[in-house]
Amino acid sequence: MSIQLKPGDLAPQFTLFNTEKKEVSLSDYRGKNLVILFFPQSFTGVCTTELCAVRDGLSEYQSLNAEVVAISVDSLFTLGAFREAQHFNFEMLSDFNKEVCQAYGAYYDTFVFNMHGVAKRAAFVVDAEGIIRYAEVLESAGDIPNFDAVRGVLQSLNGAAQSGS
Repeated sequence: MSIQLKPGDLAPQFTLFNTEKKEVSLSDYRGKNLVILFFPQSFTGVCTTELCAVRDGLSEYQSLNAEVVAISVDSLFTLGAFREAQHFNFEMLSDFNKEVCQAYGAYYDTFVFNMHGVAKRAAFVVDAEGIIRYAEVLESAGDIPNFDAVRGVLQSLNGAAQSGS
């Protein structure tokens, strides 16, 4: 049975290690909007394309009061090498034990080449109170999340915060 989170659900809490070997928790982002990106594997074509696009557009997310974290089941050492090679400017978190991607319903039991337990490509927007406002889990690892929709949700959250509603 696969978990399917949807807008309005409380985002599952997590604490994972980043590439600097420091723990990062969902609660660290309270008061800000957070874009959570799950991706299958470092150093692969589609993952690199996706995360480089986010890197190059990070200022737009920040202008919408949003931070970005990218999560995969890679080790923090692999993620660190990937981050350094591509000059990523956002947190990359290791879900090596595969608990967070499962909690978010972004998990392949079996992936290509008979690899077991790989994160699906997915995008979530979590608001300042920890509520999911956008959820997209892709079945095909060759697809990229709808970043226009992600930015649209962030814009609406930003507008709601500015108007005090």
